[in-house]
Amino acid sequence: MESPTETPAPLRSVPETVHRRRWAILTVLLSSLLVVMLDNSILNVAMKTIAQPAPTGLGAGQSQLEWAINSYTLVFAGLLFTAGLLGDRLGRKKVLLAGMLVFGAGSVLSAVSDSSGQLISFRAVMGLGGALILPATLAIIMNVFERDEQPKAIGIWTGAVGFAIALGPITGGLLLEHFWWGSVFLVNVPIVVVAMIAMIAIVPDSKDPRPGRLDPVGVLLSIAGLALLVYGIIKGGQLGDFARPESWGTILGGMAVLAGFVVYEARSDHPALDVTYFRNRRFSASVAAIGLIFFALMGVTFFSVFYNQSVRGYSVLQSGLLVVPLAVSQMFFAPRARLAVDRFGARAVCTAGLVLTAAAFAGFLLLGQDTPIWVLEVLFFAMGTGMAHVMPPATVMIMSSLPREKAGSGSAVNNTFRQVGGAIGVAVLGSLLSTSYRRGIAGHLGAVPVSARHTAGESVQATLAVAEKLGPAGKALVRPADDAFIHAMHIAAMGSATVTLIGAVVVLIFLPGRNTAPAAPSDGTVGAAAPSVKAVSR
Repeated sequence: MESPTETPAPLRSVPETVHRRRWAILTVLLSSLLVVMLDNSILNVAMKTIAQPAPTGLGAGQSQLEWAINSYTLVFAGLLFTAGLLGDRLGRKKVLLAGMLVFGAGSVLSAVSDSSGQLISFRAVMGLGGALILPATLAIIMNVFERDEQPKAIGIWTGAVGFAIALGPITGGLLLEHFWWGSVFLVNVPIVVVAMIAMIAIVPDSKDPRPGRLDPVGVLLSIAGLALLVYGIIKGGQLGDFARPESWGTILGGMAVLAGFVVYEARSDHPALDVTYFRNRRFSASVAAIGLIFFALMGVTFFSVFYNQSVRGYSVLQSGLLVVPLAVSQMFFAPRARLAVDRFGARAVCTAGLVLTAAAFAGFLLLGQDTPIWVLEVLFFAMGTGMAHVMPPATVMIMSSLPREKAGSGSAVNNTFRQVGGAIGVAVLGSLLSTSYRRGIAGHLGAVPVSARHTAGESVQATLAVAEKLGPAGKALVRPADDAFIHAMHIAAMGSATVTLIGAVVVLIFLPGRNTAPAAPSDGTVGAAAPSVKAVSR
């Protein structure tokens, strides 16, 4: 009698020793993601403290405070793509460990800075470390999970971003209640140390087995173009005027360099970035959706902080706690978004997520000085739910459109568009908020000395600071300042909603439908699960 036929085990492209530890590896990688995203949100909480004179703070001015944030953003965004290429070529684990080491060193140096100039410089060092960390993290995830589990892993990765957004302000508020301002940077150090030990122990290395020749011209063009573009955006937001030559001239220069980068890469026989990937509708539409939604999100989180603290009078810690529904909804729904995609298709899920997010942004029109705070909580929850159904599917589409050995480059493109989109959002929507506020408050500054009127009209917190100095006469400014800010916030929120709806239209038109299978590449690599993981001995 013949024995029953046994079902053959499925072929694996990931070594079994790595496959068994994949969830532990993901947990370790999330710690590196957490430290980068946490730092992005925690510094905003410490700004007022750093602005105070020594020894409480550094006595930093408004421009210096902005550059303490922007020096990180400029280096981070400018080097993301290059860092992804380094990971593909040298090994993602090596680049990740180097990034963690640089980030930890920059954190220590930032904490012990004794001048604004030093803080700005050391924040740039942290930006270098962050640029090395982020593309490597997602690239390693793509190389330790099989294709069928990648959506779930990426969903968890995306949910961790939402968790860090909420954890940053809460952690910052707690630290500043008990320690000096430098503690918001030192909190990174123990996370970095523990994470590096775990990475050395269990995270496998991977890289492109056929990296080809180096493309130094392409790398330099990408760095220069992104740096000029982001600098011009930051400068325009700082000046509140994109019509100034130092803003629009730099932006146009960056766009020209990036256009030259695209032309050069298209003609190169060893490109740093294969621009033909953008011919893939799944890839291009997903990249656009991520850039647009982060444009809107970062602008909204920027002005919601001032609404909570300056208009509603909540403390730093309370303001951080108000963002918890955004984090909770992302943490819950992001890992489960794949289930909705399996049932309805990525196009329907992403479109619905973008529409829900736009509705949440538009819901800021309901907010006034005395609106019950639960309304804001509902809006944050809806915002997080919508984003949780956009980011994981879009990221999966980007990463699955590329060969696994190019995962670092794909992750870099994903994170570059997210970072640049967020920087543009803060600058453009922040400028729109500032311009609208100045128009709204201008007619109420008659009691303010002429020399102080320009400063008083810059922002709601500037107006309230001048009003406090005026004593009883300044009380008449409080209500008009709140009204002007709320009106300006409504305008900026509608800008966010409009941009998000544009993203929904892009996704609806260009993402393939549920039953449309991606075209198989002629070389059999794009979207294939190419084995490139080197197993680490246990």
